[in-house]
Amino acid sequence: MKVDVKIELLKFCFAVLNSIFVALGLSVAGCAVWILFDQDNFLSVLPSDELRTVGAGLLVSGGLVLAISIVGCVGAQRENRFLLLTNVAFLIVLVLGQLFLTLLLLINRRQIGESLDLAVDDIIKTFGQGGSRDRLMDNLQHYGRCCGRMGPADWLKNSFIQSLNLTRPEVLPCSCFTFYRPSLNSSWCSDVSVIAVSLGQGNGSYTQGCGEKLSDWLQENAVTIVGMDLSLILIQVLQLVLAGFLYRTIGQRSALKRSTSVISSDPANQGPTPINEPDCGEQNYSYIDSEDYGYTDPARPGYYRDDPVDVDPAYLPYHHDNHAH
Repeated sequence: MKVDVKIELLKFCFAVLNSIFVALGLSVAGCAVWILFDQDNFLSVLPSDELRTVGAGLLVSGGLVLAISIVGCVGAQRENRFLLLTNVAFLIVLVLGQLFLTLLLLINRRQIGESLDLAVDDIIKTFGQGGSRDRLMDNLQHYGRCCGRMGPADWLKNSFIQSLNLTRPEVLPCSCFTFYRPSLNSSWCSDVSVIAVSLGQGNGSYTQGCGEKLSDWLQENAVTIVGMDLSLILIQVLQLVLAGFLYRTIGQRSALKRSTSVISSDPANQGPTPINEPDCGEQNYSYIDSEDYGYTDPARPGYYRDDPVDVDPAYLPYHHDNHAH
């Protein structure tokens, strides 16, 4: 395969991988924004420094992906070996950073789950004061079709329920019921009559706790983030290989051009000097018969003398029968 064709093929493959690289990088950055800034998910209420470190690292990785992609594309299209080397160096640093973040997330996954359980218990204790924390719990119970973390009995730990001196979970958040009619000024419902308390009316409370739902949710999101991170690392490894091949191939073409330039500019490398053939109409004195025309000097075979001289027969030239013209 010609060097120019090989370079064009490598540039095309590099561009395709770069497109996939950018798409995955933007996805990872989107996950980081969701972890750090979305107030409608339980990760926003976690006091986990490890999770925030992972989110910040993913956000930085997404930004670096865009910068590295621009450097790589410019270096490949302009066939600039310095930019290709810079792209390779950044890719290596990014791969190491993403491996660190992935390991950090996997190692601290259990700790993050425990922190999530503690955060849910704290929301249950203070539920009823309004705000984003109450909304999170209502969404979890309504869409997860569950009640409390381990079950409806968890709501006996709530400060408002404790003020009612209840021994059974007869008053629950309205989101714990299959069907309910909420009160205008309360987020609590009950399926029994509670004296002196203005509550909504609910029917058919859920008996399953939300702990398993939360664990599955956390597991799915962790697997998604790790999967995107590993896919990004795989694409980066392929980019490293392609960038190395492209760097070497561009160098080979440059060396080939330099050697061709040296050959064309050096007269000593022009090849053997062509031999001028004797004119067919000119006498070839090398084959003159010495008997007919005289003596041919063996030291100067092209020199003919008309006057014969006495010479040693050992020095006489070879006699031809025909004259060469």
